[in-house]
Amino acid sequence: MYEKLKAIAHSSGATAFGVAQIEDIRPHFDALPLDQTEGLSYGISIGSRVSAAVLRGCIMGPTRHYLHNYRMINWLLDQTAAKLSVMIQNEGYNAMPIPASQIVDWEAQTAHLSHKMIALRAGIGWIGRNNLMVHPEYGSKIRLATILTDMPLKTDAPVEKDCGACKKCIEICPVNAIKESYKDWDKVACLEKLKYFARAHNVGQFICGLCVKTCQPQ
Repeated sequence: MYEKLKAIAHSSGATAFGVAQIEDIRPHFDALPLDQTEGLSYGISIGSRVSAAVLRGCIMGPTRHYLHNYRMINWLLDQTAAKLSVMIQNEGYNAMPIPASQIVDWEAQTAHLSHKMIALRAGIGWIGRNNLMVHPEYGSKIRLATILTDMPLKTDAPVEKDCGACKKCIEICPVNAIKESYKDWDKVACLEKLKYFARAHNVGQFICGLCVKTCQPQ
């Protein structure tokens, strides 16, 4: 089923696919009670590319063009996750699609779970200095969604790579929120700038795009 699910994901618009064993981190999902995810020990991570051409228009911050592309990629991922979940259930297993972009707590910037941590385990990429998933080919120009399941699947190995000497995201961040290590990322400074962009750039959503635009692995 691994190859069948992967083929369906790619044919539906996903550009990244991986599977991870996630039983040990299941208790740490921010807004999913343990009894709701009981037995769902596998995480399928899917990713779709954001348009690099659209991102080039983000000079001083986000644009409405980027907002639309951002939303459409999230919609595509949600549709793909729903399709994969139905396939899994039709095989007699359980599946729980997790929305690509549904924030549960805006101040804490948390969703139902961390898509990027599951993507990290599933070999999609690594966590960059900008605290985002970095794909080996697409950089941070990728959105993620997750399906939790009890279907036994082949799992992928994490990517043995990091950002190396690249510091482009540090240089472009307008509030110096990005540091040498993603563990030192200034969440408060980033969130305050996102709030400003939402008002000043008339996008109405907490997005930026600057560090995403500049991230391109060597």
